Amino acid sequence: MKTIKYIFEAVFIYFIFLVIKLVGIKIGRKISSIIILNFGSIFRSKKIINENITKALGNISEIEKKNITNSMWKNYGYTFAEYLFMKKFRLDKFSKPHISIKGKDKLDEIIQSGKQAIFVSGHFANFELMAMELEKNKINLAAIYRPLNNYFINPFMVSIRKKYICKNQIKKGIAGAKEVIGFMKKKHSIALMVDQRLGESDRYPFFNIPAHTTTLPAQLALKFNCNIIPIYLKRVNEDFFEMEILNPINIKKTGVPENDKKFITIQINQIIEDMVRRNPGQWIWTHGRWK
Repeated sequence: MKTIKYIFEAVFIYFIFLVIKLVGIKIGRKISSIIILNFGSIFRSKKIINENITKALGNISEIEKKNITNSMWKNYGYTFAEYLFMKKFRLDKFSKPHISIKGKDKLDEIIQSGKQAIFVSGHFANFELMAMELEKNKINLAAIYRPLNNYFINPFMVSIRKKYICKNQIKKGIAGAKEVIGFMKKKHSIALMVDQRLGESDRYPFFNIPAHTTTLPAQLALKFNCNIIPIYLKRVNEDFFEMEILNPINIKKTGVPENDKKFITIQINQIIEDMVRRNPGQWIWTHGRWK
């Protein structure tokens, strides 16, 4: 049954991709956002979204929840369409700039020092632009990705990521963790999203509620003595983004690695919380973050 479901899902998605490619990015964004705004709740539980918003932002009004949810689906739709035009993003082939980078001097410092770093962010705006812009700015990079469940669509998405986003793609998981170590030993920096639930992990506070959280950034920073640098992405309007390179997270070694790992991971979660609060309509609320 799962295979049949994935086949129908893939046929539908590839058809939408074809339409978007034919009409171009401007109209494609609008078509995609309308489709996902109207049908997103079929594939993702509205109940989970509302529960997540309440857990994170408190008892806000139903109107506010609806506005956040609609903004999320709209951004989701824009991002979906943009996958087909990643080559243009990569080569800056648009008629006007598509992104501004605040704090670029921090990237220059990394390059000049020859040191590596761990870049962390969450699923904000078009989150794929983080790794792309880092690599375009001469950061020697490998990016961790989570494969799509649908194995008829995933190879296509991975090929886009390798061609245009970051050539060094590492599949999330145990085998991927070994690859990460290999890249770090070769002096690569690592980019990853840290806002999704990690099933086999310890729980750390996220909006004051225990949530399964990856400790990989903390472990890598402690092992390789490198900085963790948060990155915030914002969609200013449908075709322009801001990418902000935040200050490195304070890494202190106390001689008790487990305590150090915990302290760093809690700091990362707090930074992601601040990012969510800054623009809740551009974060993906569909994941079961507190399961």
